[in-house]
Amino acid sequence: MRARITGTGAAVPDKALTNADLEKLVDTSDEWITARTGIKERRIAAGHEYTSTFATRAAENALEMAGIGPEELDLIIVATVTPDFPFPSTACLVQNNLKATKATAYDISAACSGFLYGLSLADMYIKTGAVRKALIIGAEVLSRIVDWTDRNTCCLFGDGAGAVVVEARAGEQGILSTHIHSDGRHWELLYQPGVGSRNPAVQKTLDERLVYISMQGNEIFKLAVRAMEEVALEALAANNLSTSDIDLFIPHQANRRIIDAIGKRLGLDEKRLFINLERYGNTSSASIPIALDEANRSARIMSGDILLLDAFGGGLTWGAALMRW
Repeated sequence: MRARITGTGAAVPDKALTNADLEKLVDTSDEWITARTGIKERRIAAGHEYTSTFATRAAENALEMAGIGPEELDLIIVATVTPDFPFPSTACLVQNNLKATKATAYDISAACSGFLYGLSLADMYIKTGAVRKALIIGAEVLSRIVDWTDRNTCCLFGDGAGAVVVEARAGEQGILSTHIHSDGRHWELLYQPGVGSRNPAVQKTLDERLVYISMQGNEIFKLAVRAMEEVALEALAANNLSTSDIDLFIPHQANRRIIDAIGKRLGLDEKRLFINLERYGNTSSASIPIALDEANRSARIMSGDILLLDAFGGGLTWGAALMRW
């Protein structure tokens, strides 16, 4: 049996915050943002919308495509660094919203690599026979932890969710392999200082602006390009394939310069790169499943295509998944 994606779904807020809008909030410009990131706009959640809101909507869309009911699910994994609450898990909230009463539900935290970590878990569960139908979601409301006075970070992040249904299926189609890695030595390059047990949610945390994302962009850029290239080649080598076998490369949508650098290193032309960050920005764990859903629904993916998914995030974490669609 292979773990095969049978349904994809996505959900994003209605509100789009453009670069022109940001010019009114912080010392920046559309030209500055576009040249450094490739981002033109990002989606921002309304006050009554939460991570579970978009996770549930994305899940419903994926279930509809897969043609299965929530009561058939054995497992729900939500990858997020912006859960509704520290506990219970956002996955439990989604389970309740869907009425997926049979499913085991839990969250994982691997930042921008979270969706691929979840996909790797689903693949292993299915291969062992413990699970037959799983729902993997990447969901974030990063606008709540962005410092809107810091032009180096506030232009980067957006909100939304993407989801996939993964089922046990016979045949050659499905996930060929997953590869995940971590290196905690560099945790301070990208993290949220508050509001955990080290810097709890007290007035000092707010006064010192510890609730916001802290990122050393230049260092992250260099490490991301190298790690994403290496794990992509690792996945290909594990399956005796080469870059020429890739039909579509769907990387984490963090920065256009990172994507272009990796594409160049792997020898992939524009036609084999899927890029949508100009409309959504960096949605962390949601970026790959949102992109996958767009590629799927726009017929950029055909039956039998070889897909390579590739991500890098805080932790540091990185990973890749290779599959035959």
